[in-house]
Amino acid sequence: MIKSILIANRGEIAIRIARTAHRMGIKTFGIRTKKEPNAVYLQKVDKIVDFPETDGSIPEFLDIANLVKLAVDNNIESMHPGYGYLSENAEFAKACRNAGIIFIGPSPEIIKAMGDKIIAKEIAHRSNVPMLSGTLGGIPNADAAVVEANRLGYPIIIKAASGGGGRGMRICRQESEVRPNFELATAEARTAFNDPTVFIEKYLENPKHVEFQIVADKYGNVVHLGERECSIQRKHQKLMEEAPSPALDDELRSRMADAAVRLAKEAKYESLGTVEFLLDANKNFYFMEMNTRIQVEHPVTEMITGLNLVELQLLIASGEELPITQNDVHLDGWAIECRINAEDVQSGFTPSIGMIKNLRLPSDNNIRIDSGVRIGTEITPFFDSMIAKLIVHGKDRNDAIQLALHSLEHFHVMGVKTTIPFCKAVLHNDVFRNGDFNTSFIEKDLKSLIYKEVHEELIAALFAVSNYNIENEYNTGDETETSEASVDPWVLQKRIRHL
Repeated sequence: MIKSILIANRGEIAIRIARTAHRMGIKTFGIRTKKEPNAVYLQKVDKIVDFPETDGSIPEFLDIANLVKLAVDNNIESMHPGYGYLSENAEFAKACRNAGIIFIGPSPEIIKAMGDKIIAKEIAHRSNVPMLSGTLGGIPNADAAVVEANRLGYPIIIKAASGGGGRGMRICRQESEVRPNFELATAEARTAFNDPTVFIEKYLENPKHVEFQIVADKYGNVVHLGERECSIQRKHQKLMEEAPSPALDDELRSRMADAAVRLAKEAKYESLGTVEFLLDANKNFYFMEMNTRIQVEHPVTEMITGLNLVELQLLIASGEELPITQNDVHLDGWAIECRINAEDVQSGFTPSIGMIKNLRLPSDNNIRIDSGVRIGTEITPFFDSMIAKLIVHGKDRNDAIQLALHSLEHFHVMGVKTTIPFCKAVLHNDVFRNGDFNTSFIEKDLKSLIYKEVHEELIAALFAVSNYNIENEYNTGDETETSEASVDPWVLQKRIRHL
């Protein structure tokens, strides 16, 4: 078993990894940065190591050389990249291997193969996994792009071979759009991924986005852990997830799961991975890509399977055989995850910078909060704006929706704007509730990006009047005394609901 881990990440995922490692008897190391010297995750590790002084040209958690050096200098046996940052960087995995450090994830060769969408499509083709029609190789120039687009028929999408997160992607609905979009896509791919290669495939209008969690060991054992529904997204960025998917019945689930397992076996995959599919209105599914890391939304899978995905990662990286077979996996109930980000939804989901002045979290046996903040935490422009993930588990989908709404009612953040009102708007929406939604949901089916609370205007008015009266009553020139006497709007809201 691995004895020590350097967690090459921050926030809630660093805490998540540390908790599981502690339970397994593995010593954890966290990285302190000058941008976040008092971060909550540093309190959850066994030992803190300081990131070295640099010129700042490379962000700390993207600095391969210094991350590897930290592990070597401190005799740390392994490296866990979490998600984001360098988690799907083949060069990072290779640098770890060359330094004698165990990388918690697939081999550099597998990361590179599955990270290159052209190679991944070839593997999917060999695995007889359904794919949208398109080019199997890169497009050399704009003229060739026009020829291929006309051959496939519109609409088509130009995609970066090394892309992700919606970057290096352009949709074309007619020939006149192909050349300029080809140039834009290749330029963006070059800047974002240092690889201008793009390919073309048919564009599927308004699909559902369904992904399958797989886990595989080095002995050839591959097991799937069911699917996640990820269609609530904006600009290809996921905002809420659930498991299982309301779109799948047992027969379709079985076919998609078999396809995911076949692909993983063909790739000789090892570790956690996610095979992502697009699902059309006629229940036809198509391979999109494979992610070679733990996902942000992994808790919903843990909730319905009872399995610890980080523990499985660590066991596999230690060279152990999978402790489960497919017959051991049972999907129990329904789970929903709401990403609580410090963002101003009404201003286009722009980051909301500031300090968390107050924080109240819901608590229940079927509620899980993964968070990396506390009162006093500064939300800065340097890192991701995620405050927490709220995950609930119900006996069925309706039960999970009601529990999620109840939990959000008791989830309060003061000091920054959050996506809580957005999550409420989604959960109250009839299209979402009936399960008949797709990736165009926010643009087409969500009438308002925020849910307006009952009595919201009355609460605001009473809050203003109450504070005005209190300030006049306690106006002694002592600012501290006035502040302490102010009315708590959350308490006021609770009282009004009981009128």
